[in-house]
Amino acid sequence: MTVLKKLNLLDKNFGASNGSDFWSTSSTDGEIVSYNPANGEEIARVYNGSMQDYERLVQEAEKTFWTWRQIPAPKRGEMIHALGEALRENKEALGTLVSQEVGKSKQEGLGEVQEMIDMADFAVGQSRMLYGCTMPSERPEHRLFEQWHPLGVTAVITAFNFPVAVWAWNAFLAAICGNPVIWKPSPKAPLSALAVQWLCNQVQKEFGFSGVFSLFITDKVEIVKNMAADRRIPLVSFTGSTQVGREVNEWVAKRLGRSLLELSGNNAIIVDESANLKLAVPAIVFGAVGTSGQRCTSTRRLIIHESIYAKLVKALTKAYSKVSIGDPLDPKNLMGPLIDKVAVEHFVKAIEKIKKAGGKILFGGEVLDQPGYYVQPTLVEADNNWEIVQQETFAPILYLFSYKTIEEAIAIQNHSNFGLSSALFTNRIQDAELFISPTGSDCGIANINIGTSGAEIGGAFGGEKATGGGREAGSDSWKAYMRRQTNTINWGKSLPLAQGIVFDLGEV
Repeated sequence: MTVLKKLNLLDKNFGASNGSDFWSTSSTDGEIVSYNPANGEEIARVYNGSMQDYERLVQEAEKTFWTWRQIPAPKRGEMIHALGEALRENKEALGTLVSQEVGKSKQEGLGEVQEMIDMADFAVGQSRMLYGCTMPSERPEHRLFEQWHPLGVTAVITAFNFPVAVWAWNAFLAAICGNPVIWKPSPKAPLSALAVQWLCNQVQKEFGFSGVFSLFITDKVEIVKNMAADRRIPLVSFTGSTQVGREVNEWVAKRLGRSLLELSGNNAIIVDESANLKLAVPAIVFGAVGTSGQRCTSTRRLIIHESIYAKLVKALTKAYSKVSIGDPLDPKNLMGPLIDKVAVEHFVKAIEKIKKAGGKILFGGEVLDQPGYYVQPTLVEADNNWEIVQQETFAPILYLFSYKTIEEAIAIQNHSNFGLSSALFTNRIQDAELFISPTGSDCGIANINIGTSGAEIGGAFGGEKATGGGREAGSDSWKAYMRRQTNTINWGKSLPLAQGIVFDLGEV
């Protein structure tokens, strides 16, 4: 609430903004209510964006593209730098709002805003490094090279669990590449998005632009489908479940557009017999209970060498008993609530399926009888082949298995429809190298002696298989937001053809 007061956003029912003085107040499509999952109470309401609002935003973004793409990339980076400074100035307030609206701990809320700041810094540097390459031509007096051009209007659809950071991963890179961005946030976290857009508007106005960053809030599936099917939007970045991601991919693919997908995960940690448990235990616990198990990178499976299985389970049970659960704004609490009542219902159904399959609950498994949407972090002895284990349950449930050989452990790890994040705790260089080799983890992220959760800006983020194959945030992921162009320049006075082809017309 603090940031809403600070930015004078209380009692305003905005549904969309195009980055200028335009804030839609159309109430024709109803309202979205933002609830505090810590107590179930209403925080504020916003109007649903209408199709008229959407059309206005797209037209403005298209118009902006014609001018924004002509601004030199380092100059575009200057605006992102200013936005990063605005985030620094408002980190405490925005982090508090994120924590309040989605229920993650205050430290995680602040960490998410820091990710945005780090992403702004990264994008500013990247704005001077949108490199092409020059290749030797087989033809004399020819120059052969590649360059990258802005792609066009980019739609970014984000999930509730990272209500602001994932937008920044996409939006800052898209913007320095020359593309306007239309943001469709989760309807479960509209206020965090609204606050960020307000900051964007102030910075855009300072630089004399509008429409580089736009916001469109809706819970109407048909409007989102329309966005995915819109030929004026060459790239749609979607973060969310694999189930919805498949639909988005189909809608975009039907018009031969581009999708950047970051979807579900069923992430595993392997702990071998040489592992340092003082490193492993806190990493496992944070990976499993951080954001109440509602991260795409949350640790959901734990594969333990049989020789240390009993020891590690005992240590984890003790550690779980120390996890304080409650108001995420209270710094003494390590775990907050699930996002809403539906999430609690999914947790309960998962526990029922676990018991029916024969799983042994070692810790937790209960819904807490108090206001808000709180559950216990849960440890379960299970079988990796069970259907419930092979699903992504967005809740703090950790499945435990044992293994004999590292090859068996990697096979268990890779036996999943998803391929996002993975980790191995070991002091053996042979096991570590095997794990990150072509025959090791099949995930987009493979870590040694750190957990599955908590990626840094700079490394490309994303996964394989049903995780979608997209990459965001680092390395050369900027290329997803641009179009590649190959150029050949003949600066000679003859016309030799490639591959030695002779095409002689004689005198002309």
